[in-house]
Amino acid sequence: MYVPLNQVSHPTDEQRHEMLRNSLENAGRSEDYEYIIKYLSPPPEITEIIPAGSMRGTRIGIIGGGLAGLCTAFELRKLGADITILEASEDRIGGRVYTQYFDDTYYAEFGALRIPISHETSWYYMNLFGLNTISMTPPRGDNFIYVHNTRLRTRDSIQEILYPFYNLTVQERNTPWPELSSYAFHYAFQQLTPEIRAELIQTLPSYSLEILYYSKQSTRQVFESLGLSQGAMNLISAASPGIGAYLTESFEELLAEEYTMDYWNTYQIQDGNVNLPLAFYRSFQSQDPPEYGSLSPDLLGNVIYKAGHKVSGIYRSQYRNKVVIKYSDTIEGKDKAEIFDYCICTIPFSSLRAVEIKPYFSNMKMQAIMELNYSDAQKSIFFCNKRFWERDTDYGRIRGGISFTDQIIQFIFYPNDHNICLEKGNCSPKEPGVLLASYGLNQNAIRLGNMDDLSRYEVIRQNVEEVHGLPRGYLHSIVEYFQTVDWFQQPHFRGAFVVNMPGQKELFSHVMTQPEYNHRVYFAGEHISQKHGWIQGALYTAKEAANQLAKFYATHIMTLI
Repeated sequence: MYVPLNQVSHPTDEQRHEMLRNSLENAGRSEDYEYIIKYLSPPPEITEIIPAGSMRGTRIGIIGGGLAGLCTAFELRKLGADITILEASEDRIGGRVYTQYFDDTYYAEFGALRIPISHETSWYYMNLFGLNTISMTPPRGDNFIYVHNTRLRTRDSIQEILYPFYNLTVQERNTPWPELSSYAFHYAFQQLTPEIRAELIQTLPSYSLEILYYSKQSTRQVFESLGLSQGAMNLISAASPGIGAYLTESFEELLAEEYTMDYWNTYQIQDGNVNLPLAFYRSFQSQDPPEYGSLSPDLLGNVIYKAGHKVSGIYRSQYRNKVVIKYSDTIEGKDKAEIFDYCICTIPFSSLRAVEIKPYFSNMKMQAIMELNYSDAQKSIFFCNKRFWERDTDYGRIRGGISFTDQIIQFIFYPNDHNICLEKGNCSPKEPGVLLASYGLNQNAIRLGNMDDLSRYEVIRQNVEEVHGLPRGYLHSIVEYFQTVDWFQQPHFRGAFVVNMPGQKELFSHVMTQPEYNHRVYFAGEHISQKHGWIQGALYTAKEAANQLAKFYATHIMTLI
């Protein structure tokens, strides 16, 4: 049986690159391929900067045990350093990678959900650890769009069915939906040369005037400047809720995701995305981990992972230019402090804002910590005793993929674990399944997330029934379990991911990556990357921060030895 490339489980690098080339060619941007591969590929190998084992005896403290912290420790271990990871959570590894299991068969992702084929650094580490992936592309697009109290399938004509509900201009009414919805992005790309477009995924001291224009304008302002009517913006916001959620944020954020095709041909790690942070953690427990290849185990440093250690202060020591990190050991109920030669801070700036910093970092770094904009994300899952969405009915025939709605739930994500077995006839809609019943962003996430559990469940259940055309109350007998994670209310995060407000890219993107305390404190995490909200951003900046430290050590410390 022929399997389209975008449905291949765990594609090779060659297959991924072919998918990316095809997508870019269809978008008329083939020339962007080399830039995307170049700037999303992992930074150079750290042992090319200084030899393995060179930092033996050096103490490094890493604040935060999410993917950025784990990856930084993994890289710096190659240099022989003694590394301590201070993680606030007591019972979970992975930070904003959060897989919830129900038994050995069923799970859902409350955190990082998708891995695009273009995110080279993500795939580098997944391949390094031998993690398999599964495609999130459904075998056929037959999901729902429920907008303006009107239900249609993704195969139906939005122009014929939804346009009459909105006050569109004559030209807009005569423009097919794919052209109308992508007009802003396509026009913007057409105005930018390939070299300038590539700045969208680079951290630079300064940017071209063209990129600054889009980064200083909100999405609504750009749409208005392109002549889109308010009716067209209403329609786009309703049928594409991911755009509608960020009309007031920097347009450059949406442009950067479109540039690297972040929502085309996405994957998940088989058996849960948390297997990536767990792979890092398990590697630390081994004295001879295979992930380090031919590197001698004698050259590797030690990594200590301290769960339940919430950092409350970062201080520059006057003694031999060291860093003091103060933290609360929530397991023992004691306040403690440790002295390190270097520190890597990977926690979100929303959390760092509550940490005492003495003396202050540079003024612009402190301003970024205070001002950087974090979006909320709310995810609510239904564990269902049967997969009503897979049944061969008017409310079913869905196998994976997403339904879109202008209701408060915004997105419904369907599990993709039955894609292949339904073709072969060896699985059934009568089996249990996990439905991501609501994935809300920004204001919708805040409003839904702040409800009490019962009210939230009722609203989400009714929304899902409405989208599918089910009788009110139909899901009461199907939903066995309900759980929500609202990232604004997660105590150690206070937000889901960064989405720049107009002007923040120019102000903060470069300064956030710069070390502090005379090159003793470094920074990593999706918030300082150019791929906000993605695993790619966490991993790339982690490897880059480790390299920054290695370069400083090679040029300023080793020369003194």
